[in-house]
Amino acid sequence: MRRAWLQGMVLSATIVISMVVGGVLVVNVAGNDSNPALTEATTTSSTVPIAATSGAATTATTGGSTAVVASAIENLPDLVAQVSPSVVRIQTSTSQGAFNAEGVGSGVVIDRDGHILTNYHVVEGATSVTVVLADGTEATATVLGTDPGNDLAVIRAAVQPQRLVPAVFGNSDAARVGEPVFAIGNPFSLSFSVTSGIVSAVERERPALNGRPIRSVIQTDAAVNPGNSGGPLFNGRGEVIGINTSIENPTGQGVFVGIGFAVPSNTALRFIPRLIDGESVAHPQLGIAGVDLNDLNAADLGLDVSAGVYVTTVSPGSAAANAGLSGPTSAGVDGGLPRGGDVITAIDGQAVTSIVALAAVIDGHNVGDTVTLTIIRGGDTLQLEATLQEWQSSS
Repeated sequence: MRRAWLQGMVLSATIVISMVVGGVLVVNVAGNDSNPALTEATTTSSTVPIAATSGAATTATTGGSTAVVASAIENLPDLVAQVSPSVVRIQTSTSQGAFNAEGVGSGVVIDRDGHILTNYHVVEGATSVTVVLADGTEATATVLGTDPGNDLAVIRAAVQPQRLVPAVFGNSDAARVGEPVFAIGNPFSLSFSVTSGIVSAVERERPALNGRPIRSVIQTDAAVNPGNSGGPLFNGRGEVIGINTSIENPTGQGVFVGIGFAVPSNTALRFIPRLIDGESVAHPQLGIAGVDLNDLNAADLGLDVSAGVYVTTVSPGSAAANAGLSGPTSAGVDGGLPRGGDVITAIDGQAVTSIVALAAVIDGHNVGDTVTLTIIRGGDTLQLEATLQEWQSSS
């Protein structure tokens, strides 16, 4: 359910995993915030967290050799039965001139008021949305709030409260590489399919379709395919720790090859209240490009400071430009980095030693917030005030 110009890009492509029935899978070659969790009262979920036991790794003997058996969720069938009512199928219709596209995605119940969390790309441009519960109940839904920069959206379904089972959201920051996880969704329109695997990596950075990096993304090898978009990634306790959003496939064929990505639950929890309120969430942007300083490149640049972010580009008209931040003023030596750029060492007194750390601090603010940048320029320490602007979508 994306624009046609995204088709045909296949190398190291991120495949958006919503499904257009009879249509073409979408390829996107572009790739969190510091997110406080909501309180139980805020989520309005009366569900008690499900107790689950994650099995430890065991050994098995085959042909005289000992093999390690991967960790698994020992009571997975019981756990699936308990959490499945929190998962929904989302069917969309999108009119594009004379063409009508039918889409299938997934979602997770937030509360008994009918609020359902899904991916933005599942409902983007939809002219009609239908939700199907695990018990077969169908209901129309409306899109309330959207967050394109995190590929999240909240819809509200006209369903009787007693039919809804809110999910329990876990702390995605506590996810550990190697721990077992499972996903429930609607791949290729196969309703309420379950797959399992492990957390393959954490703290990944992937792009939303507007080009904004989604941070702290969870990588998993639990199979997710077109139609899984917007569905939950559960941990071994039955808690939602991620919202499945995309897969990596170097062939661009749009099928799972063992690398899937989920937006972390803490990112979702931070923005759910605003999405329920019907907001279109905007994210802040400073407007620079830079590189992490270290002893080697600092010496090449002739700098006395060796920790911070060296500014290589300042976008015209950006918050950084309006604050007076400067990029390089002269060519580099022997093909090295151009010289003369500012070095950002802190924001609001908080030291930053990498572009990732700088971005995390910026993401923790809102559009319109003013931050104090501590910079080094020509050996002098200066402080600049920058008023953060809205992230501008990439073309």
